[in-house]
Amino acid sequence: MILVTGATGNVGSELVEALLGTGQRVRALVRNPGDAALPPGAEPAGGDLDRPESLTEAFDGVRRVFLLPGYEDMPGLLARARRAGVERIVLLTGGSAALEDMTNAVSRYMTLSERAVRASGLPWTVLRPRSFMSNALRWLPQLEAGDVVRVPFAGVRTAAVDPFDIAAVAARALLDDGHDGLIHDVTGPQALLPADQVAVLAGVLGRDLRCEGLTDAEARAEMEARMPARYVDAFFRFFADGTLDESRVHPTVREVTGRPPRTFEQWANAHADAFRIAQDASTLCGRH
Repeated sequence: MILVTGATGNVGSELVEALLGTGQRVRALVRNPGDAALPPGAEPAGGDLDRPESLTEAFDGVRRVFLLPGYEDMPGLLARARRAGVERIVLLTGGSAALEDMTNAVSRYMTLSERAVRASGLPWTVLRPRSFMSNALRWLPQLEAGDVVRVPFAGVRTAAVDPFDIAAVAARALLDDGHDGLIHDVTGPQALLPADQVAVLAGVLGRDLRCEGLTDAEARAEMEARMPARYVDAFFRFFADGTLDESRVHPTVREVTGRPPRTFEQWANAHADAFRIAQDASTLCGRH
């Protein structure tokens, strides 16, 4: 039995599908098991990762765990997993864990999560993906309103990765030998500017889209509307101050899965329906 935390998220949902596709028994950790939209064959389990004592049933019979970072008592959570008989942990963090910057809120929780896994006594693998291609879904409200996409950090290139590929690497790390004690940096095949992504999306949708950069003040205001200020500060340090470089392309997806990572165009085609709904809404509103 494999426990997938964050089972309805960008990576977790793809991982549940990938594991079920290989015939694995999958338990999906969700807050509300009765309401979770899971694929057939996935076993829902309730629990709160900030309360390790709530996970007794979720860990029952589990031997491998895909774990998200940043919970209040990572050492306690991992100790409970070990006592339950878990034999392997695959932890998802991010590139900022390598900075070990304890003054940066994002780098701090990534770093502390990795340290807890290393100290747990369990065999572990860490995945450090860069920016997700699925972040482009945040543009949907703008695309409903018109053809201009306004973005923060418009001059920053990232080798963004499809969550499908992160899940594929995670599946192999969970199922195959040879990954224990390794850190896998997971990226897409090329480093793109936001404007490059918008241009690709325009081609996929057959729509004349334009990308504009937000000022730092505009970006900060927009970001603070959807996340705590300490995380906004962290991202400004990464991408405005340049403390984190996500432009480097790593060969991990090909090395681990035997195939190249998906391009942004492939991701956009796979999710075109979501963007076309926004396009239809824009047309109905008379703005496109």
